Order: sequence, then C-alpha cells, then structure tokens
Amino acid sequence: MTSQVDQVDQSGQEPHHGGGGAEGKEVRRLDRVIIRFAGDSGDGMQLTGDRFTSETASFGNDLSTLPNFPAEIRAPAGTLPGVSSFQVHFADHDILTPGDAPNVLVAMNPAALKANIADVPRGAEIIVNTDEFGARAMAKVGYDSNPLEDGSLDGYSVHQVPLTTLTVEALKGFELSRKDAGRSKNMFALGLLSWMYHRPTEGTEAFLRTKFAGRPEIAEANITAFRAGWNFGETTEDFAVSYEVAPATSAFPAGTYRNISGNLALSYGLIAAAQQADLPLYLGSYPITPASDILHELSRHKNFGVRTFQAEDEIAGIGAALGAAFGGALGVTTTSGPGVALKAETIGLAVSLELPLLIVDIQRGGPSTGLPTKTEQADLLQAMYGRNGEAPVPVVAPATPADCFTAALDAAWIALTYRTPVFLLSDGYLANGSEPWRVPEPAELPDLRVRFATGPNHTLDDGTEVFWPYKRDPETLARPWAVPGTPGLEHRIGGIEKQDGTGNISYSPSNHEFMVRTRQAKIDGIEVPEVTVDDPGGEAKTLVLGWGSTYGPITAAVRRIRRSGGAVAQAHLRNLNPFPANLGEVLAGYERVLVPEMNLGQLASLLRARYLVDIVSITQVTGLPFKAERLANAILEAEGGPADDH
Repeated sequence: MTSQVDQVDQSGQEPHHGGGGAEGKEVRRLDRVIIRFAGDSGDGMQLTGDRFTSETASFGNDLSTLPNFPAEIRAPAGTLPGVSSFQVHFADHDILTPGDAPNVLVAMNPAALKANIADVPRGAEIIVNTDEFGARAMAKVGYDSNPLEDGSLDGYSVHQVPLTTLTVEALKGFELSRKDAGRSKNMFALGLLSWMYHRPTEGTEAFLRTKFAGRPEIAEANITAFRAGWNFGETTEDFAVSYEVAPATSAFPAGTYRNISGNLALSYGLIAAAQQADLPLYLGSYPITPASDILHELSRHKNFGVRTFQAEDEIAGIGAALGAAFGGALGVTTTSGPGVALKAETIGLAVSLELPLLIVDIQRGGPSTGLPTKTEQADLLQAMYGRNGEAPVPVVAPATPADCFTAALDAAWIALTYRTPVFLLSDGYLANGSEPWRVPEPAELPDLRVRFATGPNHTLDDGTEVFWPYKRDPETLARPWAVPGTPGLEHRIGGIEKQDGTGNISYSPSNHEFMVRTRQAKIDGIEVPEVTVDDPGGEAKTLVLGWGSTYGPITAAVRRIRRSGGAVAQAHLRNLNPFPANLGEVLAGYERVLVPEMNLGQLASLLRARYLVDIVSITQVTGLPFKAERLANAILEAEGGPADDH
C-alpha cells in the first residue's frame, strides 16, 4: 500500500507523450473515470480541477463536474470546514452527472482525506500528499493515529507522494522561498494526473503563461512543477499503470464544442437574446454567491451593447434594470434567494407595468444566508408567489449547465413577447458545474425582434387618435412597448392600479378585478411546449418527473433501472409557470408519479393542488445534488421492489 519515492526527472523538460507512458508501463483502457481533487481552499483545487476539465474537454470526452468549496474567502487551513474539492466525471460515452463516488481521490492534507474518504469505494486509488501528514495537522481533524500507517486505508490503492517536497525540489532553480515554491504543488499533482489519464498538456501551459503574463517567473515555475508531475508519473515505479479514456465520438453530433459552466452559458444566452432582439442588454445587479460570475462575465462584453451596473444593493439593481426595460432595453437582474426577497416589491411593480424583465435566480441553500456555496431548489414557491397581491410571473428552469444558454433565450422570448417579468431558476450545481456545449450557428437562434409602438393605437368616439398604453394584443394580451421620448406616446408609469386601456390611475373595483384576471390570463396563455415523456416500452406504471438540475441524476437513475430490466418513464419540466397544457393528462396516465427535488417538496405541492394527483416526493436538502444510486433505490422502493438488487 505504501510506496518508495523514486528519483525522477525534475528538470522541467517537456513531458514525453509517445505511447502515453514510459516504456514497459501498462496502459489500461477505461470507459469512464471519476476523479476528485481535495485540499485546503488555498491549495488551488478549483483551478486544478478546472484545468483538468478543460484538457479533458479538448480531448473530446463527455464530462460533468462538481466544484464544492467553502463560503469563506479563506477558510481555516487544515480544518474540515475549510476543505475545497473538485470532482470531474469523464467518459467515452454520454454521461449526465459528476458521478456518485470517485475512482481516484487526490488528498492534499489530512482534512481533505477525512472529509472525503466516506465517498470513496473500496479498491479506489488515493493519492496523498505525505508532507502534510504531521501530528499537529492530523490531530486538528481528529485523527488519533496516522491513517497512512494504522491500516484504516486497507482495501484502497494508496499512493503516498511527498508532493510539496517534490515540487520544491523541481523548482530549486527558481528564486523562490520553500513556501512560495510549495504553492505550485497543485500543478505537480495536475501533471501527475494528466500523465495517468493521458490528458493533453499544451492548453494548461498556455493558460499558465496567460494567467501569469505579468509575472513570467511565476508562470514558468508553475509550468515546471506541472512538467515535473508528469515526469514523476512516467518514471516512478509506484504508478505502474496509466489509463486511456477514448473520446466520446458517438455522444456528440457534429459541430464545434467547448466546455462551459452554467453561469457562463447563461451569460452567453443573455447576450445572444439581446442580439437576436436587436436590443441593448442592461444588467442591474448586486454581487451575491453563486450569481456574481454572470455580472463579471457580462461586464466584459461592452462590444455587444452590454451595459452592467453593480448597484449598492439588491433593490437598486432591479430598479435600474426595470428602468432600462422602460427605456427600451432587455433588462436583466441577477441574484440568489436572499436577493429575490429584497427584489419582491420591484418584481410586483414590473408585473403592474407589464414590462419585459428577466430575474435570474441562481438558487442556493437557505434560509437567510444559509449555505452560500451549496446548491438547492428551494426558491420555486418564492418565485411563484413571493409578492404581495396577485402578481403572476412565468418561471423557466434549465436542466443542465449547457442548457442555461437555451433557457436564457426561452425566458427572453417570453418576456419580450408577453411583456412580463420572467423568473429564470438556475442553481449552484448548474452555475458552477460544466459540460461540453455545442456552439450553435447564428441561423439556429430564434428571431426575438420586437416592434415598439410608434404612433396612436386607438380612436376615440369623437375620432381623435390617441395612444393607449394598455390596449392589448388580442392573441398575447401584451400591452404596447413605447420608448420614452417618442412624440405623442407619453403615458403614466407607476405602481397604482391602471385603468384598462388608458393606463390612468383607477380605484374602480370592477376595473381592478378585470386587470388582475387579465394579467393572470396573459400568463396562463403563454404558449409553452408540451411535456414529452420518455417511456420506451410504453409499459411503465411509474413516472419520474423532475425540474431544473435534477435532470442529470434522474436520467442516470432511470438508465440504471432500465439496464436491470425495470420499466420506468421519465419526464422533465422546463416551464413551471404556466405548466405545459398536456401535463395533467400525462400525470393521469401513470399509477405512480415520483418527483425528486432538492427541497421539501415544492413542485410536488403545486402538482397535488393543481391536478389532484397523489404525488410521491423524493426530497434532499444536503446542499449537494442527488446521487444516481440513491435515486434509483428510492424509485424502486416506491414501486415496492428490492432496491438493493440494482
């Protein structure tokens, strides 16, 4: 189980790529691998995982990732709460989740080992940085004895590697202190894993030179450590086997692909929507985890007519976005659950004004500050009902990180077509996770262009032509969108109830009821695609219905059951308000309907109330996504079958 560290080439020479490994070393072919990098939040685990993922994407594997990190900017070093990890699942075929359990754990210190060992199955490989396993570091996390020596890791394939020492030795030609040189140990580990799984290296070296362009000596030190890690794997006797995972050529239709996170895909979707609508994009936002990356990304794209405003608070952010919508822009505000609570009054104002506005909610664990860096789906009822009065708002939810691009376009189409604020419900799992994304051709994008009001639209009894700001399109019930300053189209704006047609202030009971019912009818009448059911044999008696980021785990669980001979149907909701027109018929067609959610059953409650169907909830609020195995067992238990058989 333990190993003797061999003398290795630490000259910083470029890795040798011939044959995928050193002469005489065995190369095994695998169809998929799950790797988890874990260490202190200052050890660069997110960067390490991101670089491994980028190279894996460029190699052509299908992949799915799960970053998991503390909320603190610099969590206490060496402690369990301070552990940061990054899991990547890559394969030669179509995959849907970051994987239930890692095949390889890279543990940079005792805390990383202890925090993650429960997820690692027996027989898996564990690479540990022995330099960090001192008595004090082990005692800090509750180890009474050294787990590398007391037999507690029997059954695992453990590689004891002094990562820090090897990194410092590799960088002895640089004018760096031992502490500064040791900071590159994550690049040494990345080089080692890149050798083990035959990952490309050119992209990482180019990335490091770009990242540290202002400090070329730091760039070269990191590249040297990266190459030393590769060479260590190639020459040491402890790693006698390397592995190949072929590109997933059959998983992807022809096209240009890139690795993309949910927040990046959503940002690109918003830009594409504004371009397709021929409107400027205006983001009014206040930084909040895990939505801040959208603000950061959009601020880089002024060349596409994007304006970003980092407001002093959540209320100012959405107020500015709504003002931009009034002025003729595609207004967007981004936030998470706590920010939605603060924006509620202005969302209600947008409902009353009937202006297009996108409210992007990247859900996280709550209540209150809750779990800022962990995922949850518990804002659904807040999005549906979290405003005073009858204030209906459409709700759209993406299913995967790449799907965030399309969901942004869909939400923009609804907002612009029906003149309404729209909720776009992503979550932390989608926001930070990544997968391959096919870059669409411009011709594939929808035409979102709108027609602004340009003149009078109503004739009074005396023949006078006037502009009525609340005279509606007979099909969509949308009111006209008049850009301020257009001659003759001046009209009142504000939160007090409007008179139908004229938009004048009205306290008439009958008018209020008419306007309330009309606003509701407008949302109810939004044309959303029918829900499709995946039921290959047509014999399933159980339907598993999901929404949002549960798509991947649900689909993986359903696949497991079908491979074992079970029959189960699956459907997934993108539109949560209004529901697809055929949803009631679909639900009535099955004996059992199971709804997995990362909350305590919010969609299940809505479905029970709307369709009077006895929904079975499968719930989880751990701050982490569902595991496919757990869902498969829960589905089988609901069917009365032996869950442990699958």
